[in-house]
Amino acid sequence: MNVRREFHYRLPGPAAGHFPGAHRSPRGESGFEFRRHLPLADAPDARRIDIHASLRDPFGSWQVRVYAQRMAAQVLLIADLSASMGFVGRHRKLDTLADFAEGLAYAAYRCGDAFGFIGCDDTVRADLLLPLTRARGAGLGLGPRLRGLRLGEGRGDLGAAGLLQAHRHLRRQRSLIFLLSDFHLPPAQIEALLRSLAGHAVVPVVVWDPLEFTLPAGQGLAPLRDPETGAERLVWLRPVLRERWSRLEDERRTFLDQLFRRHQMRPLHLADGHDPDAVTAYFYGARP
Repeated sequence: MNVRREFHYRLPGPAAGHFPGAHRSPRGESGFEFRRHLPLADAPDARRIDIHASLRDPFGSWQVRVYAQRMAAQVLLIADLSASMGFVGRHRKLDTLADFAEGLAYAAYRCGDAFGFIGCDDTVRADLLLPLTRARGAGLGLGPRLRGLRLGEGRGDLGAAGLLQAHRHLRRQRSLIFLLSDFHLPPAQIEALLRSLAGHAVVPVVVWDPLEFTLPAGQGLAPLRDPETGAERLVWLRPVLRERWSRLEDERRTFLDQLFRRHQMRPLHLADGHDPDAVTAYFYGARP
């Protein structure tokens, strides 16, 4: 695995896991992160009595320092493997997905988190399903397998209905979920998908390529194919169509941003391949 593609993430709230890890948590008593003071009767550990806090207590009770232990989390990548994800422009979308999956698997291993992968086309792909695991190197073989996929092979017969079944493979414990897709899906399907993941912290990862929003050069008739359905049609490359097409990307991005905002999600846009620094900045950089 190429460690140079590593990025860093963090949870939007305290971890609710049961295993020691790298994330803040309100649980545990044997950690090193100070949480609060409690009376000795509520936290019977004389080794952690705080003399100064006890002297300041108006009721004269012994005060004990209580610490929180950092915990591990569950991190999953749910990937859209419909035909449109086979698009090849400046970058191959599947390569972006593979690079992201490798980076996330390595980052989860470094944090001590459990990592899982769910790939979906018309159904959940059993051959690519990786249940949550803390095994070292569990995601090592995921990248080559994703790069070797041939989505639709030009037939356009792979949909994304399986995304609506992905929640059945999730545990009840709140997880950090990266939902990676180009989101070239009907609005009703995206709404249903986001609702099905409402119990988790979801990061929508929008994978686009600049060339998929660019018409061919020149004038006259040109064949255009919908990668999701495989349907082809001839269009006349007139100036009005080019002007409308140039607005398509901004309109779609605005629509998706508004949709995610209604579900209290902030999308991560990857428009030029996998960028580990951009992913880290999403979590640790200045927010707009």
